[in-house]
Amino acid sequence: MSSRRLGASACAVAALVLAGALAMPAAGHAGQDSRSLAPFVPTPNDVVDRMLRLAGVTADDVVYDLGCGDGRIVIAAARDYGARGVGVDIDPQRIAEANANAEQAGVQHLVEFIEQDAMTVDVSDASVVTLYLLSSSNARLRPILTRQLPPGARIVSHAFSMGDWNPDVVDRFEDARGSTRTLYLWRHDGTVRP
Repeated sequence: MSSRRLGASACAVAALVLAGALAMPAAGHAGQDSRSLAPFVPTPNDVVDRMLRLAGVTADDVVYDLGCGDGRIVIAAARDYGARGVGVDIDPQRIAEANANAEQAGVQHLVEFIEQDAMTVDVSDASVVTLYLLSSSNARLRPILTRQLPPGARIVSHAFSMGDWNPDVVDRFEDARGSTRTLYLWRHDGTVRP
């Protein structure tokens, strides 16, 4: 093959790669909505249980999971503690999966899944909010949560803090697979934090 032909082939391949990259969603993950606050990474079940225990979830609670993915946190809250739960996710595929999982667990009467941007959800009836989002997303949500949540509400975040808002509890532990995990718990005192 001539060097001229090889050069033309290389240019064609580069153009295809560039076109493919430009066609990808803004978030950089195929299929991830550009409004997404984090990629979908399921929380391991033992970590879910630890989050709910850290929050002190009971049957009197309403647990909101922002970026709920397959629904496992609110399903566990309903199944294991009798709490009501609301899962919010921007991805319709995750919402369909969460509804199917709730039905399989027999808790569909206690949980609801909403396809919506977490930044626009009214969480004022939540007593517990769970998060597994990025630190920057938590920081964007903080003023919304502190404005809407009633005093005494608990917020539990897996892996990521909320900027300069000091948590009431930091729980570092090793999960069932031997990975180090960190959970953060805040008890909302009614102060609106920017």
